[in-house]
Amino acid sequence: MVLLWQRCCQSASTGENGRVNRTNGGPDGRGATVGTGPAGSTGTPGTAGRTGTTAGVNLLGLRSHNTALVLDLLRTAGAEGISRLELAERTGLTPQAVSKITARLRADGLAADAGRRASTGGKPRTVLRLVPEAGHAVGVHLDRDELRAVLVDLDGTVVGERNTPLDLGAGADAVLTRVAGVVEELWVERGGIPREAPAEPGEQGGPKARGDGAAVRGRRRLSLLGAGIALPGPLDHARGVLHRVTGFPEWDGFPLRDALSRRLGVPVVVDKDTNAAALGLAVGGEGGSFAYLHLGTGLGAGLVIGGSVHRGPRTGAGEFGHQVLQLDGPRCGCGDRGCVEALCLGAVARGDTDEAARVLGTGAANLVGLLDIDRVLLGGRIVEAAPETFVRGVREVLEARARRTGDTPVPVRIASGGGQGGGRDGGEGGHRESGQQVAEGAAQSVLAPVFGRGDG
Repeated sequence: MVLLWQRCCQSASTGENGRVNRTNGGPDGRGATVGTGPAGSTGTPGTAGRTGTTAGVNLLGLRSHNTALVLDLLRTAGAEGISRLELAERTGLTPQAVSKITARLRADGLAADAGRRASTGGKPRTVLRLVPEAGHAVGVHLDRDELRAVLVDLDGTVVGERNTPLDLGAGADAVLTRVAGVVEELWVERGGIPREAPAEPGEQGGPKARGDGAAVRGRRRLSLLGAGIALPGPLDHARGVLHRVTGFPEWDGFPLRDALSRRLGVPVVVDKDTNAAALGLAVGGEGGSFAYLHLGTGLGAGLVIGGSVHRGPRTGAGEFGHQVLQLDGPRCGCGDRGCVEALCLGAVARGDTDEAARVLGTGAANLVGLLDIDRVLLGGRIVEAAPETFVRGVREVLEARARRTGDTPVPVRIASGGGQGGGRDGGEGGHRESGQQVAEGAAQSVLAPVFGRGDG
């Protein structure tokens, strides 16, 4: 199976000489970012997907960054495409560097001609576009009672999906076997080759076509970049190791990233479900600083600060559900008492959705006071069941806080794509279940580094 991040880095390894964005490195060799695969992933050469800084310029790291700049602009341009001259102007790279990068992207099937555009002088310019179907990523949301998986192309468009019941407490082997089976189904359905297929003659380590043309179309082979796995925390995103997942302490210390990478044969990124959803929202255009509050089988928060997902050095940020609101409150699954999660879920169990919304609003008000965020976004299956009630209840608490402090009330709404209502209370646009939103965000954790985003 050919991996896209391998192709980008291999194609970038010779001759892409151009000016580099100062934030990532420059001619003086300072501040060069080094990284060859999805952050926090396994299966990557050299640095195992981790990023760091070096005293001198690492040409492979810089050239990979340049390739990511070009790929991101090609994706942003859409079907209309963008010319090489525009790519040079927007990236700060030399026209020669852009020509070399785009030539290799075209040879790898990642870019293609999108026609010609009139110029102010001389012959018309050829414009290029991204080929979305040239690469894919899998996103998986492992909830406590279900598994939702999506296969997306380079544009993030969902081209395959699965949803199946799951018992997260069934044991590691059973869960990993189910995940691997679902990923395999999605990939083969799309036309990929099962990873256990033998190598084609003369192609070291490569899969053998089955003779039906599904895996190889002309000279282009489908590429699976990797898999993003999102599940309830706490966990260590950098190492891909789970901690004491609330309600499932048997997962404590389990190396999910490495175990799944061995099963799937591709890089794997592991993150909290709320972080994955927040990343997906940020990539999808949700700007500024916001908190995504997810109320489903549990309660957590994904935080985006200044446009980037904030995880903290130990992936501990966003354990929103376990802030204590009532010292002598009901026992929570985490072992403490009076956590906002326990109070919310308890109110829901009693059928008191209004009280659950007020409790959620109280926790959100604490978060607003602590982080001074721009907005609060809501999601999760419980919120989806009564979106107007939760938006109204949380908004009332936030507005009451604003009256006390003299601040402008922080707006609250359903996260884009979630809920079925409209306007102020119901969110924006069509319905997309939060489970799928998390799965798509998990896929973005694989795609983001390919396009130069550092918080994937």
